Amino acid sequence: MSGHSKWATTHRQKAVVDAKRGAIFTKIGNQIAIAARAGTDPTMNSSLAMAIEKAKAANMPAANIQRAIDRVADKNSAALEEITYEGYGPGGVGIIIETATDNRNRTLPEVKLALTKNGGSMADAGSVMFQFDRKGVIRVAASGEEALLQVLDAGAEDAVEADGKLIVYTGMKDLASVRKALLDAGMTIEEAELQYIAKNDVPISDAETARKVIKIIDALDDLDDVVNVYTNADITVDIND
Repeated sequence: MSGHSKWATTHRQKAVVDAKRGAIFTKIGNQIAIAARAGTDPTMNSSLAMAIEKAKAANMPAANIQRAIDRVADKNSAALEEITYEGYGPGGVGIIIETATDNRNRTLPEVKLALTKNGGSMADAGSVMFQFDRKGVIRVAASGEEALLQVLDAGAEDAVEADGKLIVYTGMKDLASVRKALLDAGMTIEEAELQYIAKNDVPISDAETARKVIKIIDALDDLDDVVNVYTNADITVDIND
């Protein structure tokens, strides 16, 4: 019985991992399909090149990437659109939710339910957005002072080292040019995309509030149509206490 139980547990765990991986591939595939509208050649379309980099960083198979690109020419494929929603979470934190959807009548209620069910609420357009800046963010497989100087010479606004990698920040319009300069310098880019960066963090020092914020983010991230979730919450407490 123990052998069967161990196999059953392992099988279930694998199924969960596979399901999460499939969901990630779906999200990235939608981003690739949207980016490919501006051209299916990544050497001529920096947005597509960046979406493909993100896919490769997530170990998305090449066949999946190509299928996502091919959706542009598939007349039977449902049209995708990008919609950004805004919301509030516990503790007054702001939340920005980026989605890629073929049915906004499905996506909006799902986003609203994920927020309200977990102690959050929808926000009027613009009421949260002004608390964030739109920045280019590039993850570079490099570290050290020399690499940092190379990044700044390439036109980056700032960079920080984390887990042996450099997280590079650029102006919104400079993302493609800085990425190209880093590639030309021989640096390995793992990911490059536009993100919403909070102008000022909202400190969360209460464990229960922190758990609620995390629960909202997880619930939103679990939605197939949600591509990215951003918040200005700065959780300064150990939620396991």
